[in-house]
Amino acid sequence: MKKLGLSLLLLLSLSLGAQTSFYTQLAHSAERLTKQTVEYDPSYFSIKYPNGDVPKGKGVCTDVVIRAYRKVGLDLQKLVHEDMSRNFLAYPNIWGLKGPDKNIDHRRVPNLMVFFASYGESLSIETDPSIYLPGDVVCWSLGGAITHIGIVSSKKSNDGVRYLIVHNIGSGQEFSDCLLDYRIIGHYRYKGPQ
Repeated sequence: MKKLGLSLLLLLSLSLGAQTSFYTQLAHSAERLTKQTVEYDPSYFSIKYPNGDVPKGKGVCTDVVIRAYRKVGLDLQKLVHEDMSRNFLAYPNIWGLKGPDKNIDHRRVPNLMVFFASYGESLSIETDPSIYLPGDVVCWSLGGAITHIGIVSSKKSNDGVRYLIVHNIGSGQEFSDCLLDYRIIGHYRYKGPQ
């Protein structure tokens, strides 16, 4: 019996290590994006499918998340498009579309929020910074209908209290100590289809 308990404990610890490793890898993927020069550009682009991306050197907040996930082998363009093709009415009808659009749907924060809530873990949106861990995806309301998204990095704020966020809020893909600067409306962990 004791041997079985140790085996289960080892298996659980390996499983948790794999989960933690994925999110650490995602955080590091986002961090590497800060080394690239990107101009904030919310334009609509026709992009290839699957695994399409807006032109190099361009992007918005969602593109940070899309590119970080792509670096760990997950194509949010394809995943969101396939889900919207099956469940279009589950997604916000903010833009007046009659069906999914593989060029833009994954580049919209409200759509990513629905997707992550449906297929990942929806976590607490408290203002306690200790609950936001590297690899978490955080969404904010900037006021009115303006939403924003970023990834929690593995780097801490100067005071050591919060992890920095990798995002693009107009100055390119960058680190910011902005976790609690805006009203948090979503907090997710997503590691791909299970």
